[in-house]
Amino acid sequence: MPPERRRRMKLDRRTGAKPKRKPGTRPGWKAGAGPGRPSQKPAPSSQRKPPARPSAAAAAIAVAAAEEERRLRQRNRLTLEEDKPAVERCLEELVFGDVENDEDALLRRLRGPRVQGHEDSGDSEVENEAKGNFPPQKKPVWVDEDDEDEEMVDMMNNRFRKDMMKNASESKLSKDNLKKRLKEEFQHAMGGVPAWAETTKRTTSSDDESEEDEDDLLQRTGNFISTSTSLPRGILKMKNCQPANAERPTVARISSVQFHPGAQIVMVAGLDNAVSLFQVDGKTNPKIQSIYLERFPIFKACFSANGEEVLATSTHSKVLYVYDMLAGKLIPVHQVRGLKEKIVRSFEVSSDGSFLLINGIAGYLHLLAMKTKELIGSMKINGRVAASTFSSDSKKVYASSGDGEVYVWDVNSRKCLNRFVDEGSLYGLSIATSRNGQYVACGSNCGVVNIYNQDSCLQETNPKPIKAIMNLVTGVTSLTFNPTTEILAIASEKMKEAVRLVHLPSCTVFSNFPVVKKKNISHVHTMDFSPRSGYFALGNEKGKALMYRLHHYSDF
Repeated sequence: MPPERRRRMKLDRRTGAKPKRKPGTRPGWKAGAGPGRPSQKPAPSSQRKPPARPSAAAAAIAVAAAEEERRLRQRNRLTLEEDKPAVERCLEELVFGDVENDEDALLRRLRGPRVQGHEDSGDSEVENEAKGNFPPQKKPVWVDEDDEDEEMVDMMNNRFRKDMMKNASESKLSKDNLKKRLKEEFQHAMGGVPAWAETTKRTTSSDDESEEDEDDLLQRTGNFISTSTSLPRGILKMKNCQPANAERPTVARISSVQFHPGAQIVMVAGLDNAVSLFQVDGKTNPKIQSIYLERFPIFKACFSANGEEVLATSTHSKVLYVYDMLAGKLIPVHQVRGLKEKIVRSFEVSSDGSFLLINGIAGYLHLLAMKTKELIGSMKINGRVAASTFSSDSKKVYASSGDGEVYVWDVNSRKCLNRFVDEGSLYGLSIATSRNGQYVACGSNCGVVNIYNQDSCLQETNPKPIKAIMNLVTGVTSLTFNPTTEILAIASEKMKEAVRLVHLPSCTVFSNFPVVKKKNISHVHTMDFSPRSGYFALGNEKGKALMYRLHHYSDF
C-alpha cells in the first residue's frame, strides 16, 4: 500500500469519518461490506437505468450480412436454373408460381395459413411449429341430402339374398343390416370367426423372440409362402353346387350315386327304374343319357373299374343288367351258372376290374369273373352277410357279419385269413377300406364307426381301433373314403342330416358340415367322391343327388 494512502486511513480512523469514494469506482461495489458490517441494499428497480441499446452501426452490419446471404442464395439458384431444361422450368412455374425473387413466399405457401392462438399451452416450440404446418380442415362445397337417406336392398329379386331372409318382413334390408347378415352367414358356414379374420392382434410372449425370428427371416432367402399339401382339420372349405340330377328331377329315392373313374360324369340311379348319366360342371350338370329299366326299381348301380360298363341290380329280382356304354347296348344276365340265389341285390366290384362279389343269403359270398360273369367260387361265414368290400389291391375280401364279427378272405385261394371282433358292435351294417391300404372302417347298428389299422385286422383277433367315431346315434348304413384317404364320409339313412365327414389321420369330424340351412340333407342312402376334381355327392330319399365341391382339391 502506498504511504500516502496508509497515512490517510489512519487519520480517518482517529476522526471516525468514512473515506470518500474515488471517482470512477464501480457503481455496484458495496463500500460497507465486510465482517461485522451491514450490507447496503441495492437501489429499487424504478431507479435503475435501462440497458444501452445496440448502436446503429451494429444494426447496419446485420442488415448488410442478411442482404449478402440472400444475394448469394439468389446467385446459386440462378446457376442451377441455367442447367435445367426449359420444359422443367415451365413446369415448376405452373406448380409453384413465379418465385424468382422471393423463396420465403414459396415456403409460406407450402406451409399454408397458420392460426396463431393467444392461449398459452404447455407444448414446446417444436410441437407448436409442427402443429402449425398442417393445413386447416376444409368445409365441403355442398352437402347431398340423399347421402343421409339409408339405401335399401331388395331381398326378394335375388335368389342368394332370398335364402338369408328370416321372415316375410325382411323383403328389404338396409346396407348395414345386409352386411351384418352376410357376416352371420359366413361365420355360421365357417363354424365361427376364422383366425385370419380376427381383429385382435396376437402379442408374442417376448419381444426378443420376435426380433430373433425377424433376424432369421432376413438372413435367409427362399419361397416363404407355400400351400400345404395335406388337408387341414377343423373347417372344411366347400361350395354348394347344383344337384347332379337337376335336369332330370325325380321324387323317388336315390339308391346309387357314383362318379365315373376316368371322366367328368356322375351316375344317378333310384327306385324310379332309371339310370341317368350327367356331365359334371358344378353349374348346370347337363344330362347325357337316361336308361329306363321297366319294372326294375334299382337297388344298386355301379361303374366297372374301366368305366366302360354300368351294372345294376333290383330290389326284387335276380337279374343283373349290364349296360355297355361304348356300344350303347343293355345286356340282361338272367342266370349265372352255379348261382342259386333267388334275389341278387348287393354287390361289389374289385378295383382292378377282375372280380364281381355278390352278397348272398345264409352267409354266402359269391365271387364272379367280371369279364364273363361266371361263378368262380363261394365263401361262407357264420350268420348273415351285412356288408362286404375288396381291399385296395383286390387280393382280399372283408365281410361284416350280423353278429359283429369281420371276416378276411383271400381272393385267389378263397380261404379265411383272419376273423376279428368289431369292438362294441352287436350288429354290423357297413364296411369300407381306404385306397392307400391303411384303414378299415366298420359301421354298426348303434351309430359307432370304428377305424382300424389294416395290418392289425390281418393279424389280431381283437384289434383296438385307432378311433371310435360316435357322432351318429342311429345305424351307420354308408361308409366311403375319398381317393386321397384324407376324408371318411359316414351316414345313416335312419335320420335326417345324419351325415358326417371325418378328417384323417386326426379322426376328427369337420364342424361345418352339414349346413342344414342351405341343403335339405334328408335320409342319405348313398355317397361318393370324385376321383380327381374334388366333388362330393350324396343321394337322399327325396330324389335329390346333392353335390358339393371341396376347395382343397380343386381350383376356384
